[in-house]
Amino acid sequence: MKNLFLSVALVAVFFLTGCSQQETTPVYQKPRTIVTADPELDDNNSMIRFLLHATDFQIDGLVQTSSRFHWRGDGTGKTQFIELSEYDQLGLGPQTSWRFRDDERFILDIIDAYEKCYPNLKVHDPGYPTPAYLRSVYAEGNVFFEGDYSYDSDGSNLIKKNILDDKPGPLFLQAWGGSSSIAAALRSIADEYKNTDQWDAILKKVNEKVILCLSGDQDNAYNKYIAVEWPDIFVQNLGFNTMGYWDNSGINLTSPEWTAKYMQQGPIGALVRTWGDGKQMVPGDKYDPIGPSGTKTAEELKAEGYVMWTQIQPKGTLYGDGDSGCFYQLIDNGLRAWQDPTWGGWSGRWDVKKGKPESGHPAYMLNDLRDLIAGKTDRMDMSAFMAMFNTNREEDHTFPNLNPERNISEAARMTWSVTPKFEDANHYPVVTGPFDISAKAGEKVTIKAKASDPDGDKLTLKWWYFPVGTYVLNNDQALSVDSPETAETTFTVPADAKPGETIHFVLQAVDDDAELPLTRYLRTVITVAE
Repeated sequence: MKNLFLSVALVAVFFLTGCSQQETTPVYQKPRTIVTADPELDDNNSMIRFLLHATDFQIDGLVQTSSRFHWRGDGTGKTQFIELSEYDQLGLGPQTSWRFRDDERFILDIIDAYEKCYPNLKVHDPGYPTPAYLRSVYAEGNVFFEGDYSYDSDGSNLIKKNILDDKPGPLFLQAWGGSSSIAAALRSIADEYKNTDQWDAILKKVNEKVILCLSGDQDNAYNKYIAVEWPDIFVQNLGFNTMGYWDNSGINLTSPEWTAKYMQQGPIGALVRTWGDGKQMVPGDKYDPIGPSGTKTAEELKAEGYVMWTQIQPKGTLYGDGDSGCFYQLIDNGLRAWQDPTWGGWSGRWDVKKGKPESGHPAYMLNDLRDLIAGKTDRMDMSAFMAMFNTNREEDHTFPNLNPERNISEAARMTWSVTPKFEDANHYPVVTGPFDISAKAGEKVTIKAKASDPDGDKLTLKWWYFPVGTYVLNNDQALSVDSPETAETTFTVPADAKPGETIHFVLQAVDDDAELPLTRYLRTVITVAE
């Protein structure tokens, strides 16, 4: 696999007298990213989490787009009909629009709420971008029809401009809905350069720079165009081997009580979608029983024509932000997971064998949905639906459960949004140390890490072996540092390690805040030297 992920802006190299150990401590560079999202409930909740973590990314675009589930139409009366679409499954003919408000502005609504909270947020982290900046990178993309990448939109032009610029680092293009706006940008680049003497250089640049983060292929724009015309662009859809996907932390981090206390705080929290909240992205949407479920039973909703594609959850339960896996790896938690898709992070660990995302119109769902509407079954086969995202839902217990850390992190940042004084909220531990160490087989190395807490909280430290390196143990025993509960520690490189092989260790620091204990990591990669 080509090396896509670089984060080194400046590198300090330390040569330790009397041994071959070398340490490199790069200056961390925020990953560049553009989000494209359609007006779905989970996109709404994912956008809230994304902007609460806006300190962690270089946000180059926020683009409203379409998908198989939501498209606006062009306002001329033109219709679209795609076999196996939702309206086809309902027995409906061609449509002029589908499940899309003419005045849809959910991203801008969240930015408006962010603006109200911005004075508080920047107290806790001055790295938050200004509301004016976020509005400056917002654009409407290809929203007219499902999968239509045939025209240039403001959003596709914004994506194109960023693809072609000369700023350093990879560009992560996230598609939480369909990828038509991204496909339109790529199509426009091909239209402009393909028959010119610049094409080879442009093609090389795009293939080396762009990383697609797809929440499935929700409009077939990927399968129909990008995969065909741009096959060498790297794709990481939500096909991760999960680490703690299911919440086994002992705390229900989506319960009505927890959600009301931590996630529905202030102007931003007021926009968080929950089960039974009475809201709908599109009023009267029969595919959206989530909001109306608070006052009606499943049978009553069915009688009103709602498609009950999933079981009702208790009123006030947090509705999932199903697209956040596209950016969990980009969050600056110290794991640096975005630098290499096989390293593992809050999205899990990318399995390069998972291949490409499945079609946005899975034919095997058709009978399920028709039987559901006809009352012949109580629920759809959601495992078949999730195949569209090519996702492995089985937990890999080789890795620690990281789900609580990421949810508590969002709750803590939501608390920041309503807390004007720094001392009245909790903040992340500060962990520093070497990113990379080079040492010979059999050599003892010193990992000079440090950990502190800005709030004066007591820290619990733990070094753990992260089995994602290229060095493979000959037995089932894990490697360990000599002092796993102190920041500075030592480790002896295995005598049988071969030059070039890598070993990953992670230092985890957790503060003792009684309500929202926060976690910070340091990943140190040891490379075996000649």
